[in-house]
Amino acid sequence: MRVEALLLHHRKQPMPRSVFETEGVRDRAVESCRLERGLAEHLARHGEPAQRCSLAGNPHLDPDLVGLLAQDPDEKVRFVVATRADITEEQRAGIPIDFDPCRHYYALDWVMALHEDPGAMRRLAASSHPLVRRSVARARHLPADVIERLARDDDRVVQLFLAESCDDAPAAMLLRVWQWWTGSLTTPDRPHGHPNFPRRDLLRYVNDPNVRMRQLALDDPESTPELVETFSRDSNEEVRHRAASDPRLSPASAVRLLDDPHERVRYAAALHPRLPARVMIRLLRDADTAQTAARHPALPVPVMEQMLQRIQPPAPVTPGP
Repeated sequence: MRVEALLLHHRKQPMPRSVFETEGVRDRAVESCRLERGLAEHLARHGEPAQRCSLAGNPHLDPDLVGLLAQDPDEKVRFVVATRADITEEQRAGIPIDFDPCRHYYALDWVMALHEDPGAMRRLAASSHPLVRRSVARARHLPADVIERLARDDDRVVQLFLAESCDDAPAAMLLRVWQWWTGSLTTPDRPHGHPNFPRRDLLRYVNDPNVRMRQLALDDPESTPELVETFSRDSNEEVRHRAASDPRLSPASAVRLLDDPHERVRYAAALHPRLPARVMIRLLRDADTAQTAARHPALPVPVMEQMLQRIQPPAPVTPGP
């Protein structure tokens, strides 16, 4: 309790070195407390890299010390400074950082807090820092000019976040993202499930060499059962999987795809609503396929539960003392 009280008190009152050296205080104070000027300057110039990194995010740091840390020899320290809310975009652009586009970064809270401010979104969408632009792209709604800018961003993760989070994302960009993104755990239906995703004029992709685009032809309202059958024999398993999930697939093709060399195609075929009852019974009786077949949508829920209870091994009995 004493440490918590000290940390809370020194968010308003400068913390002297004597308090800073108190056990349990130092590591947390350097990031969040208001420090006496001499202590803050000492840490900025002579602290360990981890301390300087924490100090770089301290919201109470004097501007000249922020500028000093912006030139720190440690890239991690400079990176933290470059994501501060209290520096200008010109200052941010002048901080040398190494940005790995493949690494996972969390959105910046202070940018998220400005999502309802159109002026701030316009300013930050033009930021030199990819993480700032990515955080802008997480907004649910954005001005049209901001959407246009972010939809052309060189960092394709900006476009991905726009597709996942923003209800105003444009159709052309959603199609681009669709070509390389299959969906995340948090938004598994996007970009394909986005309300602006194209639903018409997709038959033009029926012979597209890109399998991601080719399968979209089945989404066109003018597509036919014959096209589903054709795609069920496609050389690519992703296209066959899309056909195996289409309710227009014939019962005979659903049965045929049960022997597909790819597991996910077989799985989709085993759950197809037009699968003949005799075949479903055979799958239910086969130990290798029963667990999948027991999830078939045509089975009543009580039957599913009974089948799964029979399939799943009983819990081990814990021996008594």
